[in-house]
Amino acid sequence: MRICGREFLSLVGGAVAAWPLAAHAQQPMPVIGYLSSRSAERDMPYLAAIRQGLNEAGYAEGKNVAIEYRWADGQYNRLPALADDLVRQLVVVIVTSGGITSASAAKAATATIPIVFLTGGDPVTSGLVASLNRPGANITGVSTFNAELGSKAPQLLHEMVPKATTIALLVNPKNSSTAERQLADLQVAARVIGPELVVLRASTEREIDNAFANLVQQRAGALLIGTDAFFTTRFAQFAALAVQYAVPATYASRQYAKVGGLVSYAPNETDSNRQVGIYAGRILKGEKPADLPVVQVTRFELVINLKSAKALGLEIPPNLLALADEVIE
Repeated sequence: MRICGREFLSLVGGAVAAWPLAAHAQQPMPVIGYLSSRSAERDMPYLAAIRQGLNEAGYAEGKNVAIEYRWADGQYNRLPALADDLVRQLVVVIVTSGGITSASAAKAATATIPIVFLTGGDPVTSGLVASLNRPGANITGVSTFNAELGSKAPQLLHEMVPKATTIALLVNPKNSSTAERQLADLQVAARVIGPELVVLRASTEREIDNAFANLVQQRAGALLIGTDAFFTTRFAQFAALAVQYAVPATYASRQYAKVGGLVSYAPNETDSNRQVGIYAGRILKGEKPADLPVVQVTRFELVINLKSAKALGLEIPPNLLALADEVIE
């Protein structure tokens, strides 16, 4: 069959017009790397909020964006290798959760891939960003750090257990930067409130058991559980030990109160993680981390579990019940 010149040009023109469509169809979905120091099970509510933020930015997992997940299960020494693995996967954005340790591991792994973090620590003093308004380099995110937050929890304990002459703080020594900040905050609060401060340390399940047993020896009348990703993998253990040793405790996540912890005072986790998703979506659209100021969370929630209070023989002051965002009965 012979093709005349006009027909040939028509065929070629049609093929050329189809090339951009074919090339567009063959482009793979962008991949977000997700790095967390927590476990997959404990991250489920946080991931739902991150996906919500991504949806608001125009992205839906499995449709126009993919996510590669890496969890350290509370073992901080695994984070550098997991971060390096995400870099090798050629992800276009890395989202980190579970504190400064996750964000620091990602920052050490790449100076080019954009990073969006969520941390309860101060991102400036920890060296993550140059400043809140101008993060610089390839990293930005959401910070729940608030100077008043460090004094609020011990105040709550003091109001619930005014006769306690000793308050204990439980921290994870493997999360040193966060532990040091919490200790400094509590020392200031203790000087104002009055009780003696005792510091307990735990980085394993057995050490948590030992720490609660040590409460009896220290005669601590109340306990503050520090912010830590490993601790959030042990919700049920903390709740059971608090009942076993009849110790009132405050926690840094509402998830503790949901499973039997007495009281939690923490940032609104849905809002915080949703903002992380929004920032990741904006970066996927071409914005640079250096141009996105670190978001400072200002909304905090007080959750009180009256069942736990009854089991501990505590009468929660009416003013605290009135202030609570949620009361579990």
